[in-house]
Amino acid sequence: MAIDFKGVHYPKDMILFAVFFHARYGVSYRDLEEIMAERGVDVDHASLSRWVVKFAPMVAAEAQRRKSPTSKSWRCDRHRYLAWFWHC
Repeated sequence: MAIDFKGVHYPKDMILFAVFFHARYGVSYRDLEEIMAERGVDVDHASLSRWVVKFAPMVAAEAQRRKSPTSKSWRCDRHRYLAWFWHC
């Protein structure tokens, strides 16, 4: 499942940067608008809000899909187990 950027007027790199920056640092849309302006991208805070609402779930789903699975087997150190066993 790839993220579909069909119909957007900005490069997907700029959109993903804005979505990741908002998700990671939790800045307001107006602050994010200023950050994007410092990088030479003239975009409105309302557009940033729409991007986050539209693309954040897709980015999260793609990251979840690519996450490596954990093992079903767990190892426990004998000394830690004995310490826990005698503590109870």
